[in-house]
Amino acid sequence: MLEVNNLKTHFKTQDGIVKAVDGVSFSLEPGETLGIVGESGSGKSVTALSLMQLNSTPPGYYPEGEVIFEDRNLLEASEREMQRIRGDDLAMIFQDPMTSLNPVFTVGNQITEAIRLHQEVSKSEARQRAVQALRDVGIPRPEERVKDYPHQYSGGMRQRAMIAMALSCNPKVLIADEPTTALDVTIQAQILELMADIQERFGTAIIMITHDLGIVAQIADKVTVMYAGRAVEQGTTEDIFYDPLMPYSWSLLRSLPRLDIAGETRLLPIEGQPPSLIFLPEGCNFSGRCPFVKEECLTIDPALEEKKPGHHAACILSVDEIEAREREADRELGVREEAG
Repeated sequence: MLEVNNLKTHFKTQDGIVKAVDGVSFSLEPGETLGIVGESGSGKSVTALSLMQLNSTPPGYYPEGEVIFEDRNLLEASEREMQRIRGDDLAMIFQDPMTSLNPVFTVGNQITEAIRLHQEVSKSEARQRAVQALRDVGIPRPEERVKDYPHQYSGGMRQRAMIAMALSCNPKVLIADEPTTALDVTIQAQILELMADIQERFGTAIIMITHDLGIVAQIADKVTVMYAGRAVEQGTTEDIFYDPLMPYSWSLLRSLPRLDIAGETRLLPIEGQPPSLIFLPEGCNFSGRCPFVKEECLTIDPALEEKKPGHHAACILSVDEIEAREREADRELGVREEAG
């Protein structure tokens, strides 16, 4: 349904070219969920905005790459064509609903506008569909709340309203950019359950962008791990969580608490900061923070290559070397915990 090939999104600034996305590729099938994970500044949100052509141009531009949706390269589509596609075939849940919803229009008017823009329906029918959309996402008394303004909704309700707007035209692909940010765990669970239910009912393909690996483990079929604007590991969710082949992925997993391991487990933070996207280091971008770094990493920039069937990683270490070093690090961690 959706195929991204070597996508590059750069921004011209006074300090130089910011390579926010620098050669990302992935594909998405109908009814499938792709999780895109990484630290803040890794290029996740810019990737999503690039798919929708919502980056400001200038200063942004696309030096290379393709975004193929139903045999059409969206990077070559005109703004008029993109207006027809956005919200209809491709929809997006933005990170902050308070800044994405217009404060001077009611929630109902904003959903109705999205429906009438893409569907040939009357104003009254669009209103009914807006009420039903709010009902589908669990808004209580939707017939009344459709008349409310965004500031009259709680944070969780605003996020649900954004989901209702995104799903009002039954899109083929839903891009969710941190849809549960700043929500309590109860509302977070409800929204994830809602998205899974919608996907099951309508066969919607979902791109879930988040830094929360717990969410990805819960809903994603496959995962792309991003670092410094690049995809550094790709595989099924099981591959990434149980057999990471990129030291960055391994480090992300070791920095999170785990409930499937008995007893207390010490967390390992990733030391240092991500590199500047203007002045990238020579060699591997993760070499300055990598626990398994060796001399060659400082000069060789590894490409994303298939290490195991269907499992790709950008690292010069062999599979055996990576697995041996991970086991050694886990043993050393266990010894330190026992000593502590």
